[in-house]
Amino acid sequence: MHKLLDKIFNFLYPVFRDWGMSRNVASYTSLIINIAILIAMAYVIYYAAKFILVTLTAIFAQRTKTKFDDYLIQNKTTRYTAYLIPFFFIYKAVPVILDKYEYWELIFGKIVGIYIVLLGLWIVRTVFNSLRDYLKQKPEYSDKPIDSFVQVIMIVLWIFGVAMIISTLFGIKKGELLTILGTLSAIIILIFRDTILGFVSSVQVAINDMVRIGDWITMDKFGADGDVIEINLTTVKVRNFDNTITTIPTYALSSDSFQNWRGMQKSEGRRIKRHVLIKSSTIRFLNDEDLQQLRKVQLITSYIDSRQAEIDRYNDLRGVDKTLSLNGRNMTNLGLFRKYIIQYLVNHPGLNKDMHIMCRQLQSTAHGVPLEIYVFSSDKRWANYEYIMADIFDHVMASVKYFDLEIFELPSKIGKFD
Repeated sequence: MHKLLDKIFNFLYPVFRDWGMSRNVASYTSLIINIAILIAMAYVIYYAAKFILVTLTAIFAQRTKTKFDDYLIQNKTTRYTAYLIPFFFIYKAVPVILDKYEYWELIFGKIVGIYIVLLGLWIVRTVFNSLRDYLKQKPEYSDKPIDSFVQVIMIVLWIFGVAMIISTLFGIKKGELLTILGTLSAIIILIFRDTILGFVSSVQVAINDMVRIGDWITMDKFGADGDVIEINLTTVKVRNFDNTITTIPTYALSSDSFQNWRGMQKSEGRRIKRHVLIKSSTIRFLNDEDLQQLRKVQLITSYIDSRQAEIDRYNDLRGVDKTLSLNGRNMTNLGLFRKYIIQYLVNHPGLNKDMHIMCRQLQSTAHGVPLEIYVFSSDKRWANYEYIMADIFDHVMASVKYFDLEIFELPSKIGKFD
């Protein structure tokens, strides 16, 4: 570190030493004239380079089929390159034009060298931005986290660029500079912690195909429930369904749990999994009068006949005493209601018949017996999905009373006024 400080001191010392020294007027005049000539020549070269690179390239880009050159022009790559050419000329011409002014030659050389490095980094940045925009309009790359990779490359290039600027400014060898940066690596890791974590997560996301742009994800910890619109090195932007934007740290995708709905969107149906609570006190055996009445329900008429014939044969073979309904085999109103719901679901036009269609009884609770419907809607669009689900449960809740069943509800409390 002390070597770096010595270099800085040695660089600034001549400025303070010579600040008050008198100068020959003729010498200053010659210096100014030389600089003016150099700047004039640089301007001529700039306008020539601008005409060739900007104007002619724009005409050429209009005639090509690829859009990559169009993105180069949009990101001003050719314009910045036109700036770079005259500075290369100045950098080469300074030792010649300022041959008699060693101190100013050194100053101008360092300033121009630093500007060339910065401008070169900026041109590389515009090239990568153009490549990013070009790849995003390709279907096979539109959902990939390209921003993350571009940002990582630019961070590495900026680190090398800063090292070159310091090396040029203070005359430090690049090997010594990298050694100094190595000693400061702990501070660098602390400063760029989120960036490093984001880079690692971006690689994991890309390799494991965890999230793509356009995926619908749910992440309760960050209040995210919507479509991914951007993935970069440090953040993932999610447009929620209420049109708000939630920003999630990229590393959270690999460290925290989230739900990606891509599998559902690519499947042949969207799952409906919901239940109603049946009062357990309303579940009972069915007698002949009940069965006669329920035969009017067309969806289960044939089932009642075949099922009752099977039960009667079973009971007759074993001489079951049917004076008590508990004896032998019987049908229940809940069991018959389940069969009716299944038949209703099979005939529903909004469900995918090639996927699970199930009406099942879950573990009884203090609030009743849960009767769950487990099916998949053929239409996965949100509004249509909600309509299909509501239509099914409207029918289920309206059908319960025909089987002499009741849906559990907490009793309402009516206050009395004194």
